[in-house]
Order: sequence, then structure tokens, then C-alpha cells
Amino acid sequence: MGRSEDRELERRRKSCSIVSSWLSTFEPDQVDSPDDFEIGQNEGVEMKDKDANKKIMRRRIEEYKITVQNPCRQGKKLLVLDIDYTLIDHRSTAENPYQLMRPYLHEFLSAVYAEYDIIIWSATSMDVIEYKMERFGILNNPNYKITAMLDHLAMITVQSDTHGLINCKPLGLIWAKFPEFYDPKNTIMFDDLRRNFAMNPQNGLTIKPFRKAHSSRSTDQELMKLTQYLLAIADLDDLSALNHKDWESYKEDDFKRGIRGSQRHQYFTRLGITIPFWGTYMSYLFLVCLPLFSNTSRQ
Repeated sequence: MGRSEDRELERRRKSCSIVSSWLSTFEPDQVDSPDDFEIGQNEGVEMKDKDANKKIMRRRIEEYKITVQNPCRQGKKLLVLDIDYTLIDHRSTAENPYQLMRPYLHEFLSAVYAEYDIIIWSATSMDVIEYKMERFGILNNPNYKITAMLDHLAMITVQSDTHGLINCKPLGLIWAKFPEFYDPKNTIMFDDLRRNFAMNPQNGLTIKPFRKAHSSRSTDQELMKLTQYLLAIADLDDLSALNHKDWESYKEDDFKRGIRGSQRHQYFTRLGITIPFWGTYMSYLFLVCLPLFSNTSRQ
């Protein structure tokens, strides 16, 4: 009996080690960055106007090639998502990779896909990005599609008067590649590092980092709440006019006015639920109860 228990403990230890190792594959230089900082909108404009930064941006636009996984959709807004600490906890260990996935991730992507094209942008290599997206069931999910994926080579290092050199994710690269679909008015980016918005702070929303998955999975509701926010602002003409730091208070005010009927219908359809038109109250009630549906689906 003792040998059997020892073998089971050894199997579990190896499983945890395997899941942890594949998440950090090809990431020897990827370290946690405590020196994060916020770039103000005025400073972001000044940085974009610097001749040196403009030159760097033009070179990146000319050299970097974006592979389109699925066609851009006319009339849809754009959601750009980071991976590590935004969608998954890539540092903790687990027997199953899904234990490191942020709660409600697939529900979130399924819901917002009704109004937003989705682009993944991570500060790692493309091999690592593809591997993670496949292992977590994101790349070829039947309920939503990923438009494209960008890696660390798409990032640029720019000069800031207050913070020196900054390595960031310039959304201008995407806008230059797909000008007929995306622009500053219809784009929003989620990242756990504020400095990644250095060139376009008005389009960035700093998401709460998802760390220590084993202890935080039971309480983390960030994606469920952000689903409400993205659907609530999907009708606006200019997303860059919003102060995304106040997204939680905007969400509460907007739900008093209600979500569009078409958004409700598409939202429920993406979750595989066929229902007739519901009133605003029932839609809000469903979103509040989403954890119950999600927990059931994961069991």
C-alpha cells in the first residue's frame, strides 16, 4: 500500500513539473516585471510625435508581417489581449493546464466575439504563443475565432522623457496593417502591464494580474465583469474617449440603461443557450449568475 501511494505522489509531482515546464518553454528571458508604471495620455501623444519613435514605428510596420488566422470582420471593434497573467497563470504548477486558466476565459471570449475581433499579443516567441493557445483550446475553438497573433518581435523600444527606454506594444502597427478595419476609435487592449500601452494609453485597460491560480481561481471574476463592460461599450463610436481606469463604475451605470437586444441574443447563442428575447433585468441576472454556469461546465 505504501509503494502504491509513493508512486501516486511521484506521478503527481511529475505532472505538475511537466505542466509548469511547457508553459515556460522557450521563455528563458521572460521574467516578472515589478517596475511597471503608467503613461499619461498627453505623454503618450508626445512619445508618438518624437521623430526617433516615429522612425522606429515605421520600420516595425515595414518589417513585421502579421499572419491572419481568420478574416477581419467589417463593422466589428477590436480587442487585443495579452496572455501571461491576463488569460493564464504561466508560473504556477498544476497537473492539468486548465487549472492555470483564468476563470470564465472561454465564456468571455465567446461572448465578446459577437462584437469584437480578437487579436492575441504576447511578449514571447510565436512558438510559445501557438503552443499555449492550442493547449488551452483557444486557437481553434468552435465558439469564437482568433483573428491574428503577434509576438515579441512586433514590440518596439521607444524613448520617454520621464521613464527612459520603454518596451511596449504599439497598436499603431495593427492599425497600419488593417486600416480599413481597425483604428484608435474602435480598439481596446487588455494587459496586466500598463507600460505596454505607452504609445496608446487611451486604448489600454489594465487588467488585474491572474497569479497563484490554485488560490485565486475560486474568487477571480475579472473576465466575467469585463464581459459586461465590453458589451456595454460596444455601441459607442469612440472607445478611446473613455477612461478605461473607471471601467467598473461605467459598467454599473450602463447596465441601468440596459444592453442591446442583439448583444443579448448573440451572447446567449455563443454560450449554446437558445432562448427568446429577454428583458434587461433577466439579461443582467444571467450575467450575475454566470459563475454557476461556468463552474458546472468545468466539472
